[in-house]
Amino acid sequence: MNEWVFIAVGLMLLFAALLALYRIIRGPSILDRMIASDMLLTTIICALGAEMVYNGHTRSLPAMLVLATTAFLGSVVVARYVSRRTNS
Repeated sequence: MNEWVFIAVGLMLLFAALLALYRIIRGPSILDRMIASDMLLTTIICALGAEMVYNGHTRSLPAMLVLATTAFLGSVVVARYVSRRTNS
């Protein structure tokens, strides 16, 4: 039974990642692309977490922390860029 649950979770995460990639490619604005890249990074973090649960280890935790930090800093940088661009 557990095997089917992890297969279903993997397929849902794959579908979410494909949708995020589509939005990154399609756009149309920088904010759409940023939200999609945050979604993609979050999906990757969730996939790493599911893999850790499935295999019973915590070796992927540093990678998850780096990805979360990257997503946060990327959002802050784009938000500052867009706010400065709209004020000018």
